[in-house]
Amino acid sequence: MTAALADPTLTAIDRCDRCGAQAYVRVVLETSGGELLFCAHHARAVEPTLRPLASVWHDETNRLTDKAALAED
Repeated sequence: MTAALADPTLTAIDRCDRCGAQAYVRVVLETSGGELLFCAHHARAVEPTLRPLASVWHDETNRLTDKAALAED
């Protein structure tokens, strides 16, 4: 088990594999065990293709709206 899977929380260090923005979704592919990280935008774009191939789809995009709610208070 990798350290990333032992603690699945994504941090600001985790970057999208497509564009380099902060990652909010971690995908672990079932066949290879490979890990992909995506920002919310790119996760939505690839979800229809990758979701059936994933053993893990760890989604923290709710943190984006949680931050916005805190900023409004």
